Amino acid sequence: MNSEPPPAPRRSDATRAAILEAARERFAADGYERATIRAIAKDAGIDPSMVMRYYGNKEGLFAAASEIDLRLPALGAMPGRHIGAVLVAHFLDRWEHDEVLTAMLRVGVTNAAGAERMTEMFRGQLLPIAAGVCPVREEVPRRAALVASQILGMALARYVLRIPPAVGMSRDEVIAWLAPTIQRYLTAESP
Repeated sequence: MNSEPPPAPRRSDATRAAILEAARERFAADGYERATIRAIAKDAGIDPSMVMRYYGNKEGLFAAASEIDLRLPALGAMPGRHIGAVLVAHFLDRWEHDEVLTAMLRVGVTNAAGAERMTEMFRGQLLPIAAGVCPVREEVPRRAALVASQILGMALARYVLRIPPAVGMSRDEVIAWLAPTIQRYLTAESP
């Protein structure tokens, strides 16, 4: 039996973690355009050259800081008629508890790099969900895009633009309105 303690985390791992945390907060607060390497380094308590050493430039840092696992639920064992409601509820939970995701949406609306990151995130994580339930394989990308339009549209209205009727809806109302549409996009026959 090995009684040695586990190895301590490397200092570079702690530095990277501090940089990413500071970057996420700064991008969320200031947006992509106004966030600076210097401000992020100051927030992380390090020299700006360290940010450049680990991430190369602002774009590289943004790409690393915006790696978001949507933690989409496994839908395989679930009755097909509940998929829309489960996905809408899941995304509401994510938007309401993850400021980084909301910040990414803001950046995605105003910046090409941000839009590309949001596209990659949804493509990489939503396409497999759609592929698992869509009745026509060739329609998977189109259907995933339709789902993203609804999810991102509500997120934009509710959490970024804060349109009063969208903000004023209860969680149950949002689910009741969006779930049938998401369900139809994923599982219904083509129109």
